[in-house]
Amino acid sequence: MNNIWLTSDTHFFHENILQFKGGRPEFTSVDHMNEFMIERWNSVVKPGDKVYHLGDVAMGPRAAKEIGTLMARLHGSKRLIVGNHDDIRLLSTNGCFKKVDLWRNFKEFGLILTHLPLHESTLKERWGGKVINVHGHIHRNPAPSEQHVCACVEQTNYTPVNIEELRA
Repeated sequence: MNNIWLTSDTHFFHENILQFKGGRPEFTSVDHMNEFMIERWNSVVKPGDKVYHLGDVAMGPRAAKEIGTLMARLHGSKRLIVGNHDDIRLLSTNGCFKKVDLWRNFKEFGLILTHLPLHESTLKERWGGKVINVHGHIHRNPAPSEQHVCACVEQTNYTPVNIEELRA
């Protein structure tokens, strides 16, 4: 059986992420960070698995030139939930992602996937409070409520999380 994995905010090639808001001090360079995340991704994701990347895939001048090559090294069939820093044209036209969406509702898991955390009132009014919002965007900050789970790489040891672990 193929697995479904979730991750967010890899910021491949993003030099400034190494120092931004607490940064990523465990890395000596953006190449070190990229290689570590590729290794962690491929340690759990198998070629037939699906991966939902919850946005902010890559940034910086190298991203436009090298993202296709980097993404080809990552196992799985990749889908993108668009983040605020994503170049949609770049990521949807070079084979990086099989599918590109603004959000994904997994009714069977009780999960809604977004880049930005949804407001608690939206979760209560739209889904009666019976859904968990898996999101990115906030990096090291705590999730806004118990109805939220942050899939940012800083909170998952730079490793995609299996959707089964997040079932509501």
